[in-house]
Amino acid sequence: MADLKLDKAVFGVAIPNHELMKVAYDAYLGEKRQVGAKTLKRGEVRGGGRKPWRQKGTGRARFGSSRNPIWRGGGVAFGPSGNENYTKKIARGAKRVALRQALTLANQAKKIIVDDVKVSGKTKDAAKFLALRKITEFDRVLLVTEKTIAILRSFNNISNVRVDSPKYLTVFHILNADKIIFNGEKALGATTEWLKGDK
Repeated sequence: MADLKLDKAVFGVAIPNHELMKVAYDAYLGEKRQVGAKTLKRGEVRGGGRKPWRQKGTGRARFGSSRNPIWRGGGVAFGPSGNENYTKKIARGAKRVALRQALTLANQAKKIIVDDVKVSGKTKDAAKFLALRKITEFDRVLLVTEKTIAILRSFNNISNVRVDSPKYLTVFHILNADKIIFNGEKALGATTEWLKGDK
């Protein structure tokens, strides 16, 4: 399908800067980020109930607990609590603009391939399909198609290929892909129709 023209409203938009794509990129990473770090505050550290020394008469600074953050073995003053929220909100219309910009960059870099993916559910069919298009195991591939059992069985065992439905594309995966394959005019049309609207 070399003579198939891509809609400029999606694959040829103006890109004044990369700020919006950066916001959408970070929003995706924020949603996937796992919060695992947690430190103990002074009230959560075991021990420290007894006053280290009397208030007056020792010549030393007054202290009420050995679990003070400035003491060794004490709590952490401003450490992570394990409840941090790293998600970032981005408007639906802005997200689609960012997707159009990302696809435009991919089109300018000649990363986009539109071709019918014919597989029977075997991994060797998928490997042959990629080899015929000179795609190696080192190329990160984004396959845009409606997910069927045959396609998932064929491509799931190929680590460098990600399969996404047209309406579930992300700026993160578009920008990181070395090749973006649309499964025929149907997948391309579904993506174009979805991204041309702002609702």
